[in-house]
Amino acid sequence: MSLLELIAAADERGLTASGAACLDRCLPQPDKGAEPDPLRPLWAGCADGAVWPDRLTEARAALDALPGEDAIVRRVRELLGEAPADRAGAGLRDWADACSVLALEVHLGHDAERTGPAELVARCRAGDPRGAGPLLAGETARQTRILEMLAEIAATAPAGAGLRQVLDVSAEGQRVLRAAVSRRARVGG
Repeated sequence: MSLLELIAAADERGLTASGAACLDRCLPQPDKGAEPDPLRPLWAGCADGAVWPDRLTEARAALDALPGEDAIVRRVRELLGEAPADRAGAGLRDWADACSVLALEVHLGHDAERTGPAELVARCRAGDPRGAGPLLAGETARQTRILEMLAEIAATAPAGAGLRQVLDVSAEGQRVLRAAVSRRARVGG
């Protein structure tokens, strides 16, 4: 299934976990002394819909406390502000979809082989990564894998089932992007 199809078929837990993971991977390396993982509260909300509104509020506050005005952090703040507090319905699907697009655009922006951003992101989301650089292709595969992992977990499984694996996949993706950004900064600066 394509990324678009997986998002369309995902349940509430899959959408919240996918959206949180995408936003997590967009954040730059934290400054010394800054909160290392400002979106951590969202993960508890992914496991338990009853605590989602409170955890969303905590994550928004932690992200607002980050120093600096990085353009990507600003976009993550905007998307976090648009996250539905009720964790249901079309608004949640639209939010998760927008988080997916942002993560792909961030990866494309750091890809050395980028061309035609809008076209490449749309093509990757539709299941055709031809022409995508390694960061964009990797992020597309990562998002697909996360949604597939969560879809495989039965609805009767415990609420937090699979979230540890999603966190691991997301953390690895975050390390890959941060390493690429650091490498580009060393070469360019």
